[in-house]
Amino acid sequence: MASRRTRETPADAAAHSTAEKPPVDSDVTPAVPTHVILKLLGFSVAMVSTPLGMYFAMSAFGMSSTFSGISAAIMANVILFLYIYVAWQEDQEEREALAAKKAKKAQ
Repeated sequence: MASRRTRETPADAAAHSTAEKPPVDSDVTPAVPTHVILKLLGFSVAMVSTPLGMYFAMSAFGMSSTFSGISAAIMANVILFLYIYVAWQEDQEEREALAAKKAKKAQ
């Protein structure tokens, strides 16, 4: 007769599979640096609060709602421009650092 095979439970199979594999070092560094996330959050808050604040401030001083809306839209565009400018400057700094590193490596 054929010999009887014993069945392994999932826990036994997991114990054997982890015991056979060597531990792997994992990279736990974030994909995006923290300062980039904080900058994005700051500009996001500014993108919401500045136009709203400008609209209600202009309305409180007796300006028409049309003029208040126009000033809020202008402020939203200013915040957007500032975000693009800051990101561009940061990218330019990274390029200069990379170029300096390559120049140093070439010497």
